[in-house]
Amino acid sequence: MLKRNQYPNLAARASSWLRRAVPVLLLCCATAAHAAVPTLEAEFAAGLKEEGLAGAVWSEILPDGTVKVGASGLRDAARQVPMQADTRMQVGSVGKVALALGVLRLISEDKLTLDTPLQQVLPELALRNPWLASDPVRIRHLLAHTSGLDNVRFWQAFSLQPAPDTPLAAAFDGGGNLLRVRTRPGSRYAYSNMGYGLLGMVIEKVTGQPYERYLDAQLLQSLGMADSTFAFVSQTGAQADPRLAMGYFEHGVAQPAVPQYLRPAAQFTTTAADMGKLAQFLMGDGKLQGTQFIDLALMGALSEPAGTDAAQAGLATGHGLALAVRDRHNVVGACHPGTAVGFRAMLCIYPEQDSAFFVAFNTDAERADYERFNRLLLRDLELPLRAPAPQGTPAPTVENWQGVYVPSPSAMASMAWVDAVFGFTRVKWDGESLFLIPFQGEPKELEPVGGLLFRASDRSTASHVLMQEDGKHVLSDGLRSYERASMLRMLVLWGSLALGAAGLLYVLVVGIWRAALRRLGRGDHLFAPLLSLLALLLPLPFFYFQSYLRLGDVTVASVLLTVATAALPLATAFGLARCWRSRGTAAEAGSWAKWDWVALLAALQLLLVLAWWGLLPLRLWQM
Repeated sequence: MLKRNQYPNLAARASSWLRRAVPVLLLCCATAAHAAVPTLEAEFAAGLKEEGLAGAVWSEILPDGTVKVGASGLRDAARQVPMQADTRMQVGSVGKVALALGVLRLISEDKLTLDTPLQQVLPELALRNPWLASDPVRIRHLLAHTSGLDNVRFWQAFSLQPAPDTPLAAAFDGGGNLLRVRTRPGSRYAYSNMGYGLLGMVIEKVTGQPYERYLDAQLLQSLGMADSTFAFVSQTGAQADPRLAMGYFEHGVAQPAVPQYLRPAAQFTTTAADMGKLAQFLMGDGKLQGTQFIDLALMGALSEPAGTDAAQAGLATGHGLALAVRDRHNVVGACHPGTAVGFRAMLCIYPEQDSAFFVAFNTDAERADYERFNRLLLRDLELPLRAPAPQGTPAPTVENWQGVYVPSPSAMASMAWVDAVFGFTRVKWDGESLFLIPFQGEPKELEPVGGLLFRASDRSTASHVLMQEDGKHVLSDGLRSYERASMLRMLVLWGSLALGAAGLLYVLVVGIWRAALRRLGRGDHLFAPLLSLLALLLPLPFFYFQSYLRLGDVTVASVLLTVATAALPLATAFGLARCWRSRGTAAEAGSWAKWDWVALLAALQLLLVLAWWGLLPLRLWQM
């Protein structure tokens, strides 16, 4: 039994033990809690598996200047080679950022200006610009994707014809309409791979050497990006690079890199560490080793949308000279995505926080959620979240913008009819919110933030603006523009499609039914149209067995498709002629002749509409 005078000694011992034990217990609890939270590498590994992606590399730039790199998954799935942090990746259009810096370097050296007209440098171009007298296409327009030029054609993107050293001019040997300016230069953003192909030609014309050689030596070497190159490298062949990851599509289909016509727009090979160096330069003052490498004013305009109608209307989101303002997950930065054969990538900088990230995947899968990895990196960087812009008073004229809107300009000029018919969006105002109701996709509610500016619920700043240009009502988010179309025009387009589709379906179903009953003779109204419709199946096996990278080449498949689509309106007109010749005969009395007539007429009008829009005959090598 303890004596009374022993109690203080015992208490002192207990107190001393607790002072020592509690920190240890707290440390153990903290360690256990930390261990319960998956590491970034573990979350990437789980995400890659769930999304069906082979591998990834990434880099994070911290405010103290530290560059952290990481890797997960497989560099080569067939050989089970793990991805390494120094694995080289192809990043597609992310390379546009570096190429833009190369152009800005030439401007800083007074070899060009932002306002230099393109045709002053390349007078041989067959540029069709209706605004030439007042608004020529300038270097700044090409950099900022506001030239009004088309994005890309099938034959420029999907072809196995070009070699690594094919002259850049070969990408623009496609007829008089190829370089048609569709909107007033500088007025609207419209992403253009052609524009960056032309910038490659500008670099070559100004420097007198291949753009790859100039940029590798004068830009990448200066930035210390020794593991990066604009030159063509592949996983196989004469340009094989053992450090280059294999590219994949859905279901693990491997695809080595191939040369491209528009290689300045998407040909760039790099590493996560090198992209960290690029990001640090982008967030800096344009100096290298104390010398002004790129003019400070140009550095300030890298991600500053300026000049477009949307920017002048107060919208802060849009594209600068190299990067686009990106408002995601309550964090606003400047980013550029990229897609190459079998690869995806994203570069984002946050200059206010002196932070940035880069991530690249050696899988190009349409169904994968790549945004989940961006969220992981943003969370790991611990960037401060921006409070949503407060609600403001909308302009009293908002209701005047209600209606149906179509993309203007279209992403691809050859697909203008498709975009008009299937890519339209309805704009509705209910007195409190603006609703965007696309034909394809989820409706979006926009909250007014003042005047004609509106904010989507998943954005922290104004995301859309309503404008009036040359008497036209326009909706823009800074990176896409839509013009209001008259309801009459849309009803004509929709009606034409509905009637034409019904007519073709009638020819197919009734024609096959008559054939099954052995009533489809050569003299039948539907005989020739039905054969022509069935002929559309002939190219399918050839397309199945050829690489999708040959979609723009002249192949057996593409020629058969052209012949079949050319024959269809001719066969339909022939069937109508038979209807006309046989009208009123006793044999036709009480038969399906009148319905044959209606169906063929409905089908023919749609086919003529498609021909008017340049979709028939379907010549993929010219689209």
